[in-house]
Amino acid sequence: MTFIIAIDGPAASGKGTLARRLAEHFNLPHLDTGLTYRAVGHALMQVGLPLDDEELAAEVAANLDLGALDKTVLSAHDIGEAASKVAVMSKVRAVLVEAQRKFAASGSGAVLDGRDIATVVCPNADIKLFVTASTSVRAHRRFDEIVNKGGVADMGEISADIQRRDERDSARADSPLRQAPDAHLIDTSKMDIETAFRTALALVEQAKAAK
Repeated sequence: MTFIIAIDGPAASGKGTLARRLAEHFNLPHLDTGLTYRAVGHALMQVGLPLDDEELAAEVAANLDLGALDKTVLSAHDIGEAASKVAVMSKVRAVLVEAQRKFAASGSGAVLDGRDIATVVCPNADIKLFVTASTSVRAHRRFDEIVNKGGVADMGEISADIQRRDERDSARADSPLRQAPDAHLIDTSKMDIETAFRTALALVEQAKAAK
């Protein structure tokens, strides 16, 4: 019996942490689909290729190894900017969505998080979660994350960047960020990670029991 957990939400909402915790708890493979777009952007940047060539980007996407995604490397800000440019390309999205679907169907189940998992990638997922938080809370989380890693951050710039990403993700024509009608909303604005995890776990356990 396969069991697929689909998690969507905006940047710094906590969806990635929840996805990893749930994958570990249920011993399921996890895919941060945002990293797949970052990997395409990174591959193009590494060899100095343009980020606005859709055919070229789609070719890179088709040869991507989902098992070799390095979150530490791909989390860099400039790679995120590159990812946002290739993520709006329909041909790139088509290639990566197919790869993401194969990942979800490859074993006894999986946990996938991103922007369009419940609406596009895995519309028949066993449980769908939409994780969000206020812009100010998400900006503070990103600020703390950067500072804790020894970096320098500007709260105003981070907040503006998050707002731009939200607008870009929600306004794009292909697979925009939105809550699926049957997804459970989890607002983590006033939750610590343990509370958010327990909330998500209870919903997943309920879905597993009903299957």
